[in-house]
Amino acid sequence: MATHDDGDVNSGQTPETGITPGGTTGAFRDVLAKDHARRGKPPVHLVDMSPEERVAAAKAIGMPKFRVKQLANHYFAHFDADVESFTDFPSKLSATAQEAFFPELIHEVTHQSADEGTTIKTLWRLFDGAMIESVLMRYPGRTTLCISSQVGCGMGCPFCATGQLVLTRNMSTGEILEQVRIAAKTARDGGITGGPCRLSNVVFMGMGEPMGNYRSVISAVRQISAMPPEGFGISARNITVSTVGVVPGIRKLAQEGLPVRLAVSLHAPSDELRDELVPMNRRFNTTQVLDAAHDYYLATKRRVSIEYALMRGINDQAEHARLLAKRLNHYGDDWAHVNPIPLNPIEGSKWTASKPEDERQFLDILHHAGITATLRDTRGQDIDGACGQLSAKYRKTA
Repeated sequence: MATHDDGDVNSGQTPETGITPGGTTGAFRDVLAKDHARRGKPPVHLVDMSPEERVAAAKAIGMPKFRVKQLANHYFAHFDADVESFTDFPSKLSATAQEAFFPELIHEVTHQSADEGTTIKTLWRLFDGAMIESVLMRYPGRTTLCISSQVGCGMGCPFCATGQLVLTRNMSTGEILEQVRIAAKTARDGGITGGPCRLSNVVFMGMGEPMGNYRSVISAVRQISAMPPEGFGISARNITVSTVGVVPGIRKLAQEGLPVRLAVSLHAPSDELRDELVPMNRRFNTTQVLDAAHDYYLATKRRVSIEYALMRGINDQAEHARLLAKRLNHYGDDWAHVNPIPLNPIEGSKWTASKPEDERQFLDILHHAGITATLRDTRGQDIDGACGQLSAKYRKTA
């Protein structure tokens, strides 16, 4: 497997918005949009701090360091960040501890429910007025949360609602994990149809390119998967990190020792077509992306998900399915699982969902070629289901 040298990507100064080292230099230099707005840092949260920083913060407010573990246990084991409600915590310290460790990072603006209440999509406002979205979905046997890692997205895929919003900034680890905590609490308290349940799966498939905010995303993954009081205790095997194909990020993730699932948003089997659908392909082409994805499989023994949004008459014909099967079978092992996804179209867009018969043909060709493939169960079709749609709609009406 090829290794990746970041070069001089971190001069020792913390970027003011938590931008991944290399956001302006080195291998990640053009992942962030050119007009990336530096808005200042979100308030620092418990989960943004190292153990040493937590102790120092406690000392600064006159709090014994053993209280730090107590706070962390409330947060990770009980999904609670309201210090005043902690019966085992001294009331005289609650206000200062709240401010020092649990500032409000995300605030619900609105939410929509679909699929008879088993899908809840929430629009959140961040400290600087920016908007992001998350989606909580209950299935038979599992409950999955789709979370955002950036405000908007700089990848510019023309069929994607988030791509139309451009990239505003990266999100902090705290902003990412607050989506998880609140969803876990909602599930536990029966806030989704079907009664109380446990949040079991987390997918980084919401707004943004996770590899463009690598440092915060990896910190979040480690804390999602660690056991309380260090994390939420959701198995790393039930966490999926998605990318449009930022090859250095894929190779870096393979070296983290985390058994997370990698999902690659391929959407086209050839460079000519993918150049149009996924602009990042002009930087890392299909061969480079698939090579890196296959290396990830070899390093982790986790089958890679190939995400493929089916678009009518554009990438959903028989020749596309045959070429996709050929490209994947080139590697000679059962390393990939294809998720053809019926496109959730943007209002007024030329990009629209495939015909059902073309979806079936696409799947049949892949299966006949020995490729494992499952048509994605689309959720939220009766609401603004595609990520970025609710945010865009709110902006128009606000």
